Amino acid sequence: MKKTIITVSRQFGSGGRSIAKQLAEKLGVPYYDKEIIEMVGEKTGFHPDYVSQRAEHAPYANSFAYAFIGRSVSGESNDDLLWKAQCKVINELAENGPCVILGRCADYLLSDREDVFNVFIYAPKSFRANRVVEKYGETPTKIEKRLDEKDKKRSVSYNHYTGKKWGDPGNYDLCINSASVGVDNVADLIVSALDSVK
Repeated sequence: MKKTIITVSRQFGSGGRSIAKQLAEKLGVPYYDKEIIEMVGEKTGFHPDYVSQRAEHAPYANSFAYAFIGRSVSGESNDDLLWKAQCKVINELAENGPCVILGRCADYLLSDREDVFNVFIYAPKSFRANRVVEKYGETPTKIEKRLDEKDKKRSVSYNHYTGKKWGDPGNYDLCINSASVGVDNVADLIVSALDSVK
């Protein structure tokens, strides 16, 4: 079956967002990133800023912390409600047809589909650090710490909800070092891989 739904997961600073956008343009299909946050907000009634803030956090690290998180009238945590809404949104987007979806555990959520191709973008920390500073500028927090914190949030959330390890090559069809290939060349490489997949 032809692979028409592409999920792109990435390390912070590896260029994954830019690559996913370029890929969608080259394939002529919709690109979903922040749009998912807005859709989840519409389904849950939460403000998109809150959805975005919680998107890469595991709902709880231990039972003590779990006792203090917000809950709905149904007794579910807000994070669990957001997760369920995100699952529904991503599956609906996939049902709508070919697209590129950035992050949000889409590789796991769509793992039962045969038309999905999962990509993971990574790069050495030095490359990512330079790219983040160049793109977003310096902040009071050291760049290495920013990289570690962002990736840890993604990892903890992914591991919690999927039961799998974030960044494990076994979760993806293609893993690419954007520093070796060049950020601007990765989308073409993915297109070539898609053309060769049966």
